Amino acid sequence: MSDQTTNAHTTTNAHTTADGSADRNRRQVLYWRLLSRLFDPEEQPTLEAASVAIVDDIGLPSGLLDPAVSVDNLVQRFPDLQDEFRELMAPGAEDTGDEEDDPGAQVRRAALVSKLLLNVFATGTGNVTAQQLSDWKRDAGWCTEAMGTESAGELSGVLATLEGDLVKRMRLREVLADSSLARQLTPSMSLIEQLLRDKDNLSGVALANAKALIRRYVDEVAEVLRTQVQQTSVGTIDRSVPPKRVFRNLDLNRTIWKNLTNWDPESERLYVDQLFYRHTAKRTTPARMVVVVDQSGSMVDSMVNCTILASIFAGLPKVDVHLVAYDTRALDLTPWVQDPFEVLLRTQLGGGTDGTAAMALARPKIADPRNTVVVWISDFYDNRALMTNFESIHRSGVKLIPVGSVNSSGRQSVDEWFRDRLKNLGTPVISGHIRKLVFELKNFLA
Repeated sequence: MSDQTTNAHTTTNAHTTADGSADRNRRQVLYWRLLSRLFDPEEQPTLEAASVAIVDDIGLPSGLLDPAVSVDNLVQRFPDLQDEFRELMAPGAEDTGDEEDDPGAQVRRAALVSKLLLNVFATGTGNVTAQQLSDWKRDAGWCTEAMGTESAGELSGVLATLEGDLVKRMRLREVLADSSLARQLTPSMSLIEQLLRDKDNLSGVALANAKALIRRYVDEVAEVLRTQVQQTSVGTIDRSVPPKRVFRNLDLNRTIWKNLTNWDPESERLYVDQLFYRHTAKRTTPARMVVVVDQSGSMVDSMVNCTILASIFAGLPKVDVHLVAYDTRALDLTPWVQDPFEVLLRTQLGGGTDGTAAMALARPKIADPRNTVVVWISDFYDNRALMTNFESIHRSGVKLIPVGSVNSSGRQSVDEWFRDRLKNLGTPVISGHIRKLVFELKNFLA
């Protein structure tokens, strides 16, 4: 290699190293600014000035650094950013060929990541307006999408906690009293919990708007759960009932097979002297479902989901659903089980728990143990005498399904004493997505 070539090669490497070092420094500035703003809302002038210069140098809008500008607003003004935000933080996103070939792309990525994290996690203090909550929820949606499907589940619990804090900081009664502001609210579990806690203190327009929000949320969740329940039909084929002799029930394959002896090779025709039809009648044994719900504040997510689910099963043929809610006292809500909205309006969140009071109401409803399922929804921080009751109804033939948490996040806190004993009884506590409970109930009813 000539001296000239060697010198050129050395110069190129030095230039690349310098660029790489500069890009690392720029990424560090952006991330240090992010951490600074997350822990202290006050701006650090040096970090802010440096970050503005970096963002301007790489061709990104200055609004990227302003936490008051929502991601939605940014994307509307700069549509090219939309695709960059998607799956930005998904596993493996940093290992793309573009970033390896262009170190500057890593600086751009650091700026975009900082925007998402700052908007979602720097929630500040003080009162929150309906518009601010709505903007935050959309930003959280962008952050979830950026994480990718594999990691989004891990983030959901954290986002639910942040959302709950924002809802608590809202002047909710003032917002509900103004119908135009109330319409800006997006129903969510955190909001529904606050409405249920405060409903007795509302009246007039505020109460009407609160009920409308609860109704919207119930209808949205019911639509999702109804689809899950209907994906598999309940009941098994009843062959004691003759098949209905209509064209849609014609079993063509069986008809051909059974009439093959009538094949005429000369005319190449099959003469059919008997038609066969499919059995479509289902045998559905009348079943009783007793749903018992712990209405303490910690169980509100599962309570709402399972109350709606109970109403859906109550609408199925030959399923007799009963609903009991309890804290230190128990309330029979069976007359309203078809309408989860009415059930939720009658619940009282908070207070202690004594499951033996609920068992006293639920047990007389068990007329035919082997044809009864008891769904018990609680965190089981409860009277330990309740375990004796569980053992007793399980021995009688009742299908016992203890539920610790059935929600979108799968987070739960279940008393370990109860968890261990219920597992040993052969009735482990269900937790996670509500699809698990739907699956268990459909298996029982089939």
